Amino acid sequence: MELKKTKIEKGYFRFHKPHEHLHSVFGNDWFALKAEKFARFFGTPSFLIGQTAVVTVWILINVLGFTHFDIYPFILLNLAFSLQAAYAAPLILLAQTRQSDRDKGHADADAQHREAIAQASEERALIAVKQMEQLAELLKKNTELTEITQQLSKKIETLTTELHKKLVDPHHLN
Repeated sequence: MELKKTKIEKGYFRFHKPHEHLHSVFGNDWFALKAEKFARFFGTPSFLIGQTAVVTVWILINVLGFTHFDIYPFILLNLAFSLQAAYAAPLILLAQTRQSDRDKGHADADAQHREAIAQASEERALIAVKQMEQLAELLKKNTELTEITQQLSKKIETLTTELHKKLVDPHHLN
């Protein structure tokens, strides 16, 4: 539980926070939680194996004559099954409803998360386009500066050559 709280506080489940109230339409009180846990137990292999063992022992005890508290056609056993079904069905529906609410909340949170990711992706794409345009502009200006530098270098070379000729060559001194 502590790990879940710290993750929520850190924002890992920030899209799930608005849906926390959907965990149960029946509330999160003691009865609802125990009823859901019990309903979930109905579908486990442990329950099915245990129930099969109890029913088998029940029938064997009565058929083999160890006792006759529930003789054939096992009316008391049928009553027990009916009572179990009467409680199991609403408990299973309760668990399914609670799980459905949780699933809906998680699906909504996931949809919001996907939407936020898509929006962030679009923003990044726009930033990338803007940066590409800026880079293209910088390359264009760099090319222009390189051309100007090349032209100036040629002018400097020409002027240097002319100056050198005038200073070194005595015939050009006139």
